[in-house]
Amino acid sequence: MKRTPRVSLTSRPSLLGTVVLLALTSASVAAADDGRGPLGVTADAAVTRQSARVGALFGADRADRAGRGDRLAGGHFCTASVVHSPRGDLIVTAAHCVADADDGGLVFVPGYRDGRAPHGVWKVTRRFLPDGWTKGQDEDSDVAFAAVAELGGRRLEDVVGADRFATGVATGATAVTVTGYPDSRETPITCTNRPTPHSRTQQRIDCPEFTGGTSGSPWVNGDGQVVGVLGGHEQGGTTADTSYSVVLADEAAELYRDATTAGR
Repeated sequence: MKRTPRVSLTSRPSLLGTVVLLALTSASVAAADDGRGPLGVTADAAVTRQSARVGALFGADRADRAGRGDRLAGGHFCTASVVHSPRGDLIVTAAHCVADADDGGLVFVPGYRDGRAPHGVWKVTRRFLPDGWTKGQDEDSDVAFAAVAELGGRRLEDVVGADRFATGVATGATAVTVTGYPDSRETPITCTNRPTPHSRTQQRIDCPEFTGGTSGSPWVNGDGQVVGVLGGHEQGGTTADTSYSVVLADEAAELYRDATTAGR
């Protein structure tokens, strides 16, 4: 299974055929530490305050058509989520999702479902990528932030809330929930499991059916902290059942500081 391009950007691999959800895998089905249900099982994401913070990325031209009355359906290519920031305007995703875009060339749709934008369409105004990615596409640097413009005089974080971006958290300290948008679907999927180390700089999680489009999906622990972002090794993985993330450490912390202190 290979990665496929999405709007000139690379993302997770797509599965051919219908995505089968609610399938049990060889992963443990013991209850998650935070009570979110069995581990290693993928299902449709319910409409909740938490899932509203996760959204799909689209090209700005797609959103322009939606503004003229066309539906957004079918145009998303990666996932992103809202993280707390002083300006209330910050999202996090994988670097490979946004590296080739222009500032102003992307929009973020939190809580996207079935062609609809229940919380609005937010224009990306600036991207923040680590040097490790911009200089050499280092898989250990596959994380990025983006700022979005206000919408109707409101800040993104004021509309849907935000999780906290956390670095230095030990891999597998608690179970995490991964929520993302396969590009073959118009609703998000979610899975809870315990990450394990892949290497000193990479972590992995076993969750089925995370296919093309789920790059950038947040790994959120029971404390509402983003402790991983789907990407990293093999830009997130070459199979649908195992996904990767950079271990969020010093470089990610520095990037977050840059994104929250930059003048804009």
